[in-house]
Amino acid sequence: MRLSLRARLLSITVALLVVGLVVISSVVVRQLEHQLMTRVDAQLAPMGRALTAVPPELLAVMQAHAGGQAPVDPLDLITAGYAAYLSADGTVLRSFGDGAGPSLPRLDTAAVTAHAGRPFTVEGADGQEWRAVALPSNGAGGVGGPGGAGGRSAVVAAVSLEALHATVGRVRLACLVAGSILLAVLALAGGIAIRAGLAPLRRVEETAAAIADGDLSRRVPEPATPGTEVGRLARSLNKMLAQIEQGVAAKVESEARMRRFVADVSHELRTPLFGIKGFSELYRMGGTEAAPAMARIESESGRLAKLVDDLLLLAGLDESDGPALDLTPMDLRTLAADARHDFAALDPARPIAFTGPSGGPAASAPVLGDEARLRQVVSNLVGNAVTHTPAGTPVRVGVGTDGGEAVLVIADEGPGLAPEEASRVFDRFYRADGSRARATGGAGLGLAIVRSIVAAHGGRVELRSAPGRGAAFEIRLPAHPPLEQPR
Repeated sequence: MRLSLRARLLSITVALLVVGLVVISSVVVRQLEHQLMTRVDAQLAPMGRALTAVPPELLAVMQAHAGGQAPVDPLDLITAGYAAYLSADGTVLRSFGDGAGPSLPRLDTAAVTAHAGRPFTVEGADGQEWRAVALPSNGAGGVGGPGGAGGRSAVVAAVSLEALHATVGRVRLACLVAGSILLAVLALAGGIAIRAGLAPLRRVEETAAAIADGDLSRRVPEPATPGTEVGRLARSLNKMLAQIEQGVAAKVESEARMRRFVADVSHELRTPLFGIKGFSELYRMGGTEAAPAMARIESESGRLAKLVDDLLLLAGLDESDGPALDLTPMDLRTLAADARHDFAALDPARPIAFTGPSGGPAASAPVLGDEARLRQVVSNLVGNAVTHTPAGTPVRVGVGTDGGEAVLVIADEGPGLAPEEASRVFDRFYRADGSRARATGGAGLGLAIVRSIVAAHGGRVELRSAPGRGAAFEIRLPAHPPLEQPR
């Protein structure tokens, strides 16, 4: 079973704390033990030197006066003492002390000389350690020993290390207890700190779960310290989530537009196809003469062909590499003049003004464009104005340059458009009047084609309209050659 991130972090923290406490406690205990041993050695050395000048007889008298105890005053860490007189071969001639005393190694003259007065540790008969020092004796008097008689060659002074080990043991126990309490407190504090530190990650997890359930509007709460790793992570995730939400919204909108497009195309194709089918069956059943039936079939076929051509044109304009345009130098003033003639031909009673873009005299507007496509743009705008305004409504055709751009304006004084209608007039299959009648409805592709063709030329179409104030379509294309801006 894998541990959670919080559990792993807490385990690593506790393990590091344990290692640190063990190392620190070990160093402290070893240093304390070394210092105490140095103090014992400093007290043992003068005892050994004093013993070399004291004959065993005098030491025996001193022990008798001390009630059988070794004639050693309690010193700091020394609770028990031992003294021995040795022969040259290391035999113990006489000893004085508390209890069994230490188990001395063979300390002949060579061994005593090798120790050179340095203290050493030996085991006691009862298992306790003793600290001893062996020194050459200054006296030469005879001493009766257990193995016979002989001169004393060396003396040994030793003290028990029981008190030292007890002190070190108490310190070690205190370190263990204090370390355990400290470890528990630090582990608890570390757990709380880790939980608080991982709180932003839990919020990230909760946000991700909400997004997985479909709530794309959720965002990761950014912490108060945005410069931290968690703050930068939250900011990056929020940017990513915003892009994902926009992408999903765009996909949903695209799918909705596609469904509407398919529905509109189906309807627009079905209408002429049903007309062709209906008149064919009517003629076959003898319900009409051949000439009217063929005329209606031809009319519906033309309508169907125009719709297919418009769809193919829009598909070509939508391609990523753009449509194939035959760009040549031309003047929009020519198209404006033709638009004026078209208005006059379609509605002779309609007043027509031929001006500059904002009034004044018309002027040249040179561009680099595909004349056939731009004529289609102007023709669509002229047809749109004639179709959606009452007969006799005044119109204005404006042409010229403005700020380095060539401008062509088709404006009318008709009923105008509401803001919500004006924002959608360039959408495919959109009809402001909602009609599908042949007279006014159309397929709703004319203005979409206008915008796509102008955009393919690197320009834009702007609409200014309000209810009761008419509509003005303004085409702006880059002038060619580029016009110098006035200084």
